[in-house]
Amino acid sequence: MKAFSVWFQSLPPNMRGAIFVVMGTAFFVLTDIVVKFAGDRIHPAQMAIFRYVVGFTLLIPLFVRTGPARLKTKRLKLHFFRAIVASLGQAGMFFAVIHLHLADATAMTFTRPLFLTILAIFVLKEVVSGHRWGATVIGFAGVIFMMRPFGGEIDIAWFVALFTAFLFASGLIIIRVLARDDPPGTILFWYHLFGALIFAGPAAYVWVDPTPLEWLWLILIATFTAIGMNFFVRGFSVGESSLMGTMEYIRLVIAAVAGYFIFSEIPDIWTGVGALIIVSATLYIARQEACKEKAADQENRKN
Repeated sequence: MKAFSVWFQSLPPNMRGAIFVVMGTAFFVLTDIVVKFAGDRIHPAQMAIFRYVVGFTLLIPLFVRTGPARLKTKRLKLHFFRAIVASLGQAGMFFAVIHLHLADATAMTFTRPLFLTILAIFVLKEVVSGHRWGATVIGFAGVIFMMRPFGGEIDIAWFVALFTAFLFASGLIIIRVLARDDPPGTILFWYHLFGALIFAGPAAYVWVDPTPLEWLWLILIATFTAIGMNFFVRGFSVGESSLMGTMEYIRLVIAAVAGYFIFSEIPDIWTGVGALIIVSATLYIARQEACKEKAADQENRKN
């Protein structure tokens, strides 16, 4: 084990970061697989309450290190609003995974950068280039393609998945604001605490007594999510964020393979072309952002 640790630490930072991110995406797909199994009888609200309670428990060591004094915040209302947004997104994601193919639900999560472009303009007052606007429009064209608008009635799960991506993008914008004053431990503390409180009522209303196997599913959903998030954070803390962001798209491949072998879900031309358009558009946006950050960094060094 020690030899492996020494070897791993000897790897270039971007290589280590990429491994962490790929591991994180694998655990997120495992979470989706378990959600799909549990979704036959367990409501998304019941899954969510377990995700927050177990997640809070697993993060207690981080909260202890952060310290009671730093867990206090002057932005309690904004923390609560962020919890509402993210909690609805969490439940929406569970709903989408249950009712859509894994590859379809996963591809829709990659529309977050498209929504971030729009939110950055209206909320953060950022100036967006015409190229980025064009990529955003093309990305949403891919979404429409995936939704198969010419094949009859569109499943509501598609709209839930799209709205979920908007909610997650909104949550990221709020985190940017919160991070100006509060450390990660404080943000995670209030997110999990408020998330558990928000879902306490809905979960009690739709509650069904889980079977022993379903208890295992619920625990695994929370555990896999926490492990995946830990790998993700470590990956982005070690490697370059622009490169690590592109590694996340491996999740789509893993989801498609898992969907095929576990649930007999065969991706069709709508999924393939639509996902390709979305991924291409978001990768272009990521590249534009990386170039802009690099240029700004070089300008700061000159000054």
